[in-house]
Amino acid sequence: MRFLHLADLHLGKRLGNISLCPDQEYILQEILRLIKEYTPDALLLAGDIYDRSTPATDAVEMFDEFLTRLVELKIPVLAISGNHDSPERLDFASRIISHQGIYVAGSFNGNIKEIELMDEHGPVFFHLLPFIRPAHVRRFFPQEELPSYDAACRRVLDTSPRRPGCRYVLLAHQFVTNNGQSPERSDSEQISVGGVDNIDASAFTGYSYVALGHIHKAQTAGNEFIRYAGSPLKYSFSEVNHHKSVPLVEIDATGQASVELIPLNPLHDMRRIKGPLEKLLSTEVAGAADRNDYLQVVLTDEEDLVAPLDCLRHIYPNVLKLDFANSRSQLNEDDSLAPARISKSPEEMFRDFYKLQQNIEPTPEKMAIVRDIFAKLEGEK
Repeated sequence: MRFLHLADLHLGKRLGNISLCPDQEYILQEILRLIKEYTPDALLLAGDIYDRSTPATDAVEMFDEFLTRLVELKIPVLAISGNHDSPERLDFASRIISHQGIYVAGSFNGNIKEIELMDEHGPVFFHLLPFIRPAHVRRFFPQEELPSYDAACRRVLDTSPRRPGCRYVLLAHQFVTNNGQSPERSDSEQISVGGVDNIDASAFTGYSYVALGHIHKAQTAGNEFIRYAGSPLKYSFSEVNHHKSVPLVEIDATGQASVELIPLNPLHDMRRIKGPLEKLLSTEVAGAADRNDYLQVVLTDEEDLVAPLDCLRHIYPNVLKLDFANSRSQLNEDDSLAPARISKSPEEMFRDFYKLQQNIEPTPEKMAIVRDIFAKLEGEK
């Protein structure tokens, strides 16, 4: 049995005012190309199909087209909801589309949905576990406390015991740790404060492979066969050094799994560039990579700059974040300074804002203009 493991598509996601739908359409076409090349027996989607519980029309249309192409290729699809998805929306028409080989577990109903697929060695049983919280599970086991995510998940898994000698694969969308060791996380994820939503990898004993979603960096959790696929695209600048891929998993007759990571190449990369403005605007630097990539720019200039973001976007249209790193850079992360700002005058707050944007003190001439403006505004009250 051979299948592709995808997760965290986040269809419809935006970065600032930029829609990533063209990038997502492109990567879905790449995945369809890989399906034609590697001819897997199934495609697994481990949650967070959409970026919002009420997805935009173009995101729904994109997923509809993707599923239609998969049906045409006669590739079974097994999908679960993630914490970003609306379980009820994903469940819509799920019984009808199951006749086309599209199996969806959106809402948790007290039991794990089990799908049986056959290969030359016999059946492989796929357990579809949508994203759950303890509160979801307690509704179906009111006599049990189930105080944690770990306890709730183990109770649910107990409802579908693994039969000896059979091969099992689990799809889950949870925060899985290994003996207290957390996976590497990204800024684009939503994780509970303190990691109280963790489930230990030991809960998944008996599965040949556990296809996880929720964490955006591809990595293992516990062993080689409990694996986060990671998101197919970079969704934050904390992911600039990630190498996106899709796991191709093969399970032999004995239930032993092997994994090959197939690289994914995006329409636009997400990068960080650093240096003085003049250097970054040069043909040498701008021509070294795709100018349309999504960029975080860190300027190292010491002198005052006039509209640096406008200059950058003339060359790099998708600059999403601008930072400064020079001798006058100040740490603005100390929250203890926030209460002091409340008592500052409008003039002082303008000075702080100017320094934050330009990393330089405003000149006396500029401050004189500001004082004059504030004086006129005060007189109009």
